[in-house]
Amino acid sequence: MNRRPFLYAGIVMFVSLVVLVHADQVLVYEKAGSFGTVLVTDENGMRVLRFERGGARQSVVKLGDPEHLELPYARVAMAGLALCDEPRRILVVGLGGGSLPMFLRKHYPTAEIDAVDIDPEVVYVAKRYFDFREDTRMRAHIGDGREFIERYRQPYDLIFLDAFSSDSVPAHLTTQEFLRAVRRAVKPGGVVVGNVWSRLSNPLYDSMVRTYQEVFEDLYTLEVPGAGNRILLALPRRQSLSRDDLAARASKVAAAQQFRFDLGELTTQGFQQHAREKNRDGRVLSDADLAPKR
Repeated sequence: MNRRPFLYAGIVMFVSLVVLVHADQVLVYEKAGSFGTVLVTDENGMRVLRFERGGARQSVVKLGDPEHLELPYARVAMAGLALCDEPRRILVVGLGGGSLPMFLRKHYPTAEIDAVDIDPEVVYVAKRYFDFREDTRMRAHIGDGREFIERYRQPYDLIFLDAFSSDSVPAHLTTQEFLRAVRRAVKPGGVVVGNVWSRLSNPLYDSMVRTYQEVFEDLYTLEVPGAGNRILLALPRRQSLSRDDLAARASKVAAAQQFRFDLGELTTQGFQQHAREKNRDGRVLSDADLAPKR
């Protein structure tokens, strides 16, 4: 039996499928940044940032609508607002397209917001293509997030750790030494929100959790519905909360701020408290791990 016609037909069908999959993507901008290719596309009415062709969506913005958070992890990350009082100072490490700081600026207009990204090209496209606008209370800083935190002058109520390369958190932003600097930079009544990939695609997930446990007094993790992210909520204090307690606090914040999504319901997905028993499946990550092997 001659299988070649079937093989050719299969190739044609595959190519056609690829074309259909990408037919709704319009390339807006592409340039090699300091740490990889920066791509901006329009997809289904959204402006999308990626760090490589075919890579994960790093940021998604609905232009002209800063209240819209398209990516599920970004909505779950707002659970951190339930664990601190009205935030007056906020730090976002990893600007991307600016969706997180723009959302926070809309709902907390009097807060001072610092956003830092290591790649000047990312800061450029956030301003040029994603409607990110600096003002007297919201600033974008070009630099390494770790160095920025280590040089902080005033502590923050809320710190979002959302820095990613094309597929992972930069290694120097996962260590015990880095998290100790973060803990010093957050107020006693504040909260640190970390965005990481789950263990399904992240071999260091358990070690990341274990390292947070080593540094912070209380730690909660939340699943992100329909995504591979996990959101870590780290506290520099003991504050035992049940799933229902956190959900009630989150619902109160969402109602007061008139969020478009049910933040309380999002906090119930895969809720875990980790402070009491250390994660035995991971190890504490250290700067020593980053040293070149001899």
